[in-house]
Amino acid sequence: MKKILVTGGCGYIGSHTIVDLIQKGFDVISIDNFSRSNKKMLDGVRKITGKEIVNYEIDLCDFAATKKVFEENINISGIIHFAAYKAVGESVEQPLLYFRNNLISLINILECANEFKVPNFIFSSSCSVYGDVKTLPVNEETPLPEAASPYGRTKQIGEQIIFDTARACDTQFILLRYFNPVGAHPSVEIGELPIGKPSNLFPSVFYNALGKINELVVHGSDYETKDGSCIRDYIHVMDIAEAHSLSLLYLMNNKTSEKDTAKNNWNVEILNLGTGKGYTVLEVINAFERLSGEKLNYKLGDRRSGDVAAIYSDNKKAIEKLDWKNLRDLDEMILSAWRWTKKISESEV
Repeated sequence: MKKILVTGGCGYIGSHTIVDLIQKGFDVISIDNFSRSNKKMLDGVRKITGKEIVNYEIDLCDFAATKKVFEENINISGIIHFAAYKAVGESVEQPLLYFRNNLISLINILECANEFKVPNFIFSSSCSVYGDVKTLPVNEETPLPEAASPYGRTKQIGEQIIFDTARACDTQFILLRYFNPVGAHPSVEIGELPIGKPSNLFPSVFYNALGKINELVVHGSDYETKDGSCIRDYIHVMDIAEAHSLSLLYLMNNKTSEKDTAKNNWNVEILNLGTGKGYTVLEVINAFERLSGEKLNYKLGDRRSGDVAAIYSDNKKAIEKLDWKNLRDLDEMILSAWRWTKKISESEV
């Protein structure tokens, strides 16, 4: 079995990706210091797969500790790099925290990938690199404007670091720009575990339905959208997880040895991961009320710093290159996440 290193493997997307990797026959190790994740995810992965995952509880900003992982695992065939802070609002309030954590950790893991000759690298990027775009849907050729938040800027800079690094090494890269991950594993053994008060829409909706948040605020009702609220491309976390496994298989089976100097592209592919459909905040709220029978207590509030009005993907490239298909719909996203949230809420009683 080929050994894959997943950084941030105990996080929301990382844990689901580990499950998919194992089910596709890979051997997986994880790096996660639990600064933004929970050890419960390792238990959930074990229950689903029957496998104990070795996790190194280190800070990727510590180069010596990071290098030691590679010294102990000299046969790593691929890296999937999730580990990063990702809250848009927090990044606006603490930009230096985001630049230090997200960029130094990336540089350290790239240095190790180069030194230990890891052939394949998947980078967890984000649709936030597109900023506040005017033309939709966005595709991989859409010019990148000024980032709307420091978080988005770390992803733009991270992508450029990888492009520059690819010129000087033999590692192959895929940059996955995914949109808004939601949902949970059908076993409800793993799912999203927000730290503190959630800032993302789905957990905020569920916490309001459970009485954990008294009032749900819709951030902005005067955008130029069908109902005035923001539009996002929500995608099931299991679909995102599978795309990471398929990306590794794509790199392993399709060596991108030719360097496209015309496009300044050295062994790097960029792929959007989204459903290609946009839903407003109010449409998600209405869909949840319809599916759950719960009535939410929400109000229309002011816009939130760092938010863009609307964004959704052109996902044709990922579908074509990865044979990525049968994406789950919004109802399944809501229902799986709602089942998970009720389960963890009941376990806390």
